[in-house]
Amino acid sequence: MPELPEVEVVKRSLTNKTQNLIVKAVKINDGRLRYKINRNKIKKIIGLKFKKIFRRSKYLLFFLDKNFVLLVHLGMTGKFFFVNQKKTKYRTSFYYDINNDKDKKHDRIIFKLSNNQKLIYNDVRKFGFIKLLNKHDLDKNIHLKNLGPEPLENKFNFHYFKKYIGGKKRKIKDILMDQKFVSGLGNIYVNEILFFSNVNPTRKVENLSETEIKKIIKFTKKTLLNAIALGGSSIKDFSSVSGKKGSFQQHFTVYGRKGENCENRKCKGKIIKILLAKRASFFCAKCQK
Repeated sequence: MPELPEVEVVKRSLTNKTQNLIVKAVKINDGRLRYKINRNKIKKIIGLKFKKIFRRSKYLLFFLDKNFVLLVHLGMTGKFFFVNQKKTKYRTSFYYDINNDKDKKHDRIIFKLSNNQKLIYNDVRKFGFIKLLNKHDLDKNIHLKNLGPEPLENKFNFHYFKKYIGGKKRKIKDILMDQKFVSGLGNIYVNEILFFSNVNPTRKVENLSETEIKKIIKFTKKTLLNAIALGGSSIKDFSSVSGKKGSFQQHFTVYGRKGENCENRKCKGKIIKILLAKRASFFCAKCQK
């Protein structure tokens, strides 16, 4: 599942391509996504202009005229393709190559835009969704209303962290994965963040020192910014509209490296793998205490 950096890169890529384009038509090949597409409702955007795109946590929000917003979650396999005036198709998401024959059967929704361009939502497993909302109702939306602060914002700071974990006996990895605490983090980046912070994922938050909390905050921001700069991560492949492939997966320090040597030069430990809340956790038991 794409995490914050991947969704951020998709947002930045599509902003440059779709901004100020008008929706000329909406073709729904298969609206049976996680939530069934209301065909009549979504066609209300025909004739409207894409004004801007925001990311909130792992969600994309496409703002259009007349206060309409498309709320998109990519689920496990959701992705966008963009087709320009010359019918050149660009990747914006998480698969190896463009394969028109294979892609076509999973193209769920096609937004036909001005200048003969297209925005295609493709989803193999159909766990993603697209909902049409009014921008004035976003604060009440079930997917958005309980999200914690963005990890790259100033609100995600020591005082917030310390207050939130007060009295809690949960494991640090569970807390970081909790979207009510901080939004947008997923399994890959939490593994990496805890490695850089020298904190074992099984540690109870009540036992964290102030120094450790500050390190977790520091490396949360640093790791995410680095991943965004490298184009996002994917176990398979990532490419922005410009064609640049994501390369953060080439820089994993612990994730997916079970049995390999620890990246810290002074450490002779091995990366081990355990399951926490049914999710794979990779860490070095020597470095992460």
